Amino acid sequence: MYVFTDARLAGIVKEIGIMANTEILKAQARESFGKGASRQLRRAGRTPAVIYGHDSDPQHLSFDAHELYMLVRSNPNALLTIELDSEQQLALVKDVQRNPLSRIIEHVDLLRVDPNQKVEVEIPVLLEGEPFGAAVATVELMNVAVEVPALEIPESLTVNVEGKEDGTQITVADLDLPKDVTAVTDPEAIVVVIAIPQLEDLPEPGAEGEGAEAESAEAASEDAE
Repeated sequence: MYVFTDARLAGIVKEIGIMANTEILKAQARESFGKGASRQLRRAGRTPAVIYGHDSDPQHLSFDAHELYMLVRSNPNALLTIELDSEQQLALVKDVQRNPLSRIIEHVDLLRVDPNQKVEVEIPVLLEGEPFGAAVATVELMNVAVEVPALEIPESLTVNVEGKEDGTQITVADLDLPKDVTAVTDPEAIVVVIAIPQLEDLPEPGAEGEGAEAESAEAASEDAE
């Protein structure tokens, strides 16, 4: 199990106060597996999970369902301090499986991380500001993949569209990324498009009926011939 027990990592933890910078989530080890065991856990108010990485064997865990939900509900890249049997390990949420109807969290995948390492995550895009005139901003790329220090993962990437004119395209290369954040997504990928909505040409009142009558008359003429 990858935990902060050796002298080097313990020194890092003490120096940067990593545990104070993350939410602590207490875990219980799981010994029963399969769908039936997972259903029993959920009925008991717990969510099954697995933690893996750093060349250590995966561990099957469970968390209090409400505590877990509160920590990951608005942050898909939540960085957590997992406490198991009085030992702590830093972990990044990698995948959250939800019930498609109730949206209840059914399972979580966690990745062990070192506080000094960089991780690759997908960051959601948010807009701020209003385009010029009647133009509207449309997000074409909902998430941007980036490489970032584990302790500095931003919750979102903000794109300012204030005063942008019709026809403007904002690419990954145009994003104002925070310090130490490097884009992994293709720099030419379009993130936001600014455009004035175009109304489709609609038939004039009565035109559709006139067209149908003309077609009917033409068909009747052909039958007569």
